[in-house]
Amino acid sequence: MRLVRLGGEPTKVGADVRAALAAWGDGTSVLGGIALLGVTPPGCTRPLDALIVLPRVVLVVVGVDLPSPALRLEAPLQGQWKVDGWPLTRHDGANSPAEEALAATRAVTARLQEVRAEPLPVCTVIAVGPYVERVIQPTSDIHRGVRVLHPKPSSLLSAVRELAISDRPCTAEQACRLLAGLHEEAGELHSGELISEGFPDAVTADLASARTALIPRYRDVAAPEQPVPPKRKGPRFVLAGLALLAVVLLIVIVSSGGGGEQPVAQNPAPTSTRSTVDDLDFTPRGNEKATNCARESYGDVQTWFDAHPCAGLIRTLFEVSEPRRAAVSIAVVSFSDPADAEEFQKLADTPGTGAVSDLVASGKGWTNGPTSFEGAAFASSRDTKRVRVVQVVWIGAPSTPDDVSLRGIAARALRLPLPG
Repeated sequence: MRLVRLGGEPTKVGADVRAALAAWGDGTSVLGGIALLGVTPPGCTRPLDALIVLPRVVLVVVGVDLPSPALRLEAPLQGQWKVDGWPLTRHDGANSPAEEALAATRAVTARLQEVRAEPLPVCTVIAVGPYVERVIQPTSDIHRGVRVLHPKPSSLLSAVRELAISDRPCTAEQACRLLAGLHEEAGELHSGELISEGFPDAVTADLASARTALIPRYRDVAAPEQPVPPKRKGPRFVLAGLALLAVVLLIVIVSSGGGGEQPVAQNPAPTSTRSTVDDLDFTPRGNEKATNCARESYGDVQTWFDAHPCAGLIRTLFEVSEPRRAAVSIAVVSFSDPADAEEFQKLADTPGTGAVSDLVASGKGWTNGPTSFEGAAFASSRDTKRVRVVQVVWIGAPSTPDDVSLRGIAARALRLPLPG
């Protein structure tokens, strides 16, 4: 792992974080990756003790200095922290320092989406010191991708390996863009330096095989619909084929009465094609346009639309089948006023405020598709007067909003081209 020091340590335990990372050494013999120390990414209100960028995860490391060494720390994300059974008191009156760390993670996630970086999972490590023998975390917090730990080299390494679970590694070229979006100086690293720290080159065998692995699956879908005709050699075969085609057309015209619209014209071959973002295929499963957003939404969002009518709504469904089958719902809401678009995105991003109904809920899903978007991972983006809202669920399996794989699909869906 390569260390890039961009500022001083904001906490005392930050020195332990730096020492643990330095113990791994340069290169990939232990882990690899880039660690930005003392960096303040755009949108963060405070410097981070470390921002670790690995091929399969981005880790936000925030230090918390305890009043004294502890044998036992109870550290829920929501609720009172306790040190050896005593409530942890802070000068700002907060019960827990976790919210500050989660806010930093949200800021980093928003920044990576803004610069359209590779959609890696962004997880949180809260480093506590000067010493803690045992940290107690609720299981639900661990499943959210948050680790609270004393930053010994072994404990920090174990946490990183547990959280680095993205199914597709970030290449050296993609990592360059990602680092440039987090800090100007970090963006000066070139691809060769990142390859030496474990980021794959764009033409490595692993990536090449991953790309070609999609080809057989495409044939499996397309072959029954468009069988490839046998090759013909020479003009005689061409003329014979044209003559046969003319006979078939004549028979069809005669049998249908020779006039009016032909039934075959009612069922043309499908013209919609899949879209690909970062080697992930999105197959269209339906779309619909509307102009009355209030009628197509519910909850506080519906009430808001009554007072702020939209200019247009496009709802689209996609299916993703790599590595598992997932369903993607996208709602693109257009406004006449950019201020309305900004206000709507803030409302849509707030849990419990309702939403624009997806097409599955409106009874317009597809065979073998999802029954609902319950527990969906969520993402949104805004482009002046348009807001895109994405929901993703597994098909045939339970889903949770914090599933890192679903969040990765949602981040890619923000970059899909959509109909007008």
